[in-house]
Amino acid sequence: MKYYLIAGEASGDLHASNLMAAIQEEDPEAEFRFYGGDKMASVGGTLVKHYRELAYMGFIPVLLHLPTILKNMRLCKKDITKWRPDVVILVDYPGFNLNIAQYVHSQGICKVFYYISPKIWAWKEYRIKSIKRDVDELFSILPFEVEWFADRNYPIHYVGNPCVDAVAKAMREMPIENNQKKQIAILAGSRRQEIKDNLSIMLEAASTFKDYKLVIAGAPNIDINYYKKFIPNHIDVRIVFGQTYNILRESAAALVTSGTATLETAILRVPQVVCYYIPAGKLVSWLRKKILKVKYISLVNLVAGKEIVQELVADRMTTSNIIKYLGEILPTGSQRQQMLDEYKTMNQILGGEGASQRAAQKMVNILRRTH
Repeated sequence: MKYYLIAGEASGDLHASNLMAAIQEEDPEAEFRFYGGDKMASVGGTLVKHYRELAYMGFIPVLLHLPTILKNMRLCKKDITKWRPDVVILVDYPGFNLNIAQYVHSQGICKVFYYISPKIWAWKEYRIKSIKRDVDELFSILPFEVEWFADRNYPIHYVGNPCVDAVAKAMREMPIENNQKKQIAILAGSRRQEIKDNLSIMLEAASTFKDYKLVIAGAPNIDINYYKKFIPNHIDVRIVFGQTYNILRESAAALVTSGTATLETAILRVPQVVCYYIPAGKLVSWLRKKILKVKYISLVNLVAGKEIVQELVADRMTTSNIIKYLGEILPTGSQRQQMLDEYKTMNQILGGEGASQRAAQKMVNILRRTH
């Protein structure tokens, strides 16, 4: 069968590549065509557009790149129409992907599957209407989503979390863990705007802990010179690409910008502080209380259903707050062991390995039944 996948950022590229490999096991005749990245390309098939040309975040960057975004959407629709796949598999990235879902459904081209569902439980709940209309099957990686969608009369599939698979696979390939951890990991996000807003504050705070070296886990789609723009001259820090899990496992603690990385950090059992600075912080904090439908922004706390990690968001994201909470989770800190204990519970909720395989099996079985 023919599978067209769309992933718009680095984490989507990773999880989509693992899904593709699992689909190949279920369907040896599988053909792939995709918007994605290098990891998907390594599995096989045809890369139509790299996610580097897609990943814009925030109102102003999206507005400035709107012609490019619209051009990529038109190209994607035209390409799908020409190729006539058996299914389009959308991976997260809702702004782009829901538009594609509407087109594919309205044209009756093929089935639409959504893997890693849009986080509409946090905001933009109105998108449930278009999902019900345009998405045939939704495959969730967060256990609490099952009840949320069921309450809105849209049953979904929980397949487990692919971060568990990705971390477990990486750990099997890693060298023996270092018990003398004398570094702090800095994960400042995978988008330019996140790095611009967060990196320098994170570094200023972490550099006050003189016994620890600082290491930035570089995002694969960001040039090293971009990071250097936001590193204060007086701070000594290494930037390492393609070794995020290794960096985390060798670190005593981490400062992490919210996203998939918070979950990966918790699965690796590295104590963390979630840092997400936003300009006009007080206004954003007020709006967050009015607009967001959930108590937390980090996946760790959302999965656990309670506060395990500190979330320093908007006006709470200050150097002094980072220093306070980072100090509490370093080896001599008062909150370190409690966080590690809570991680165990969160990991039990997520379930074990095999998310990609379970998703692939369900997808291929559904397609075979309906062909």
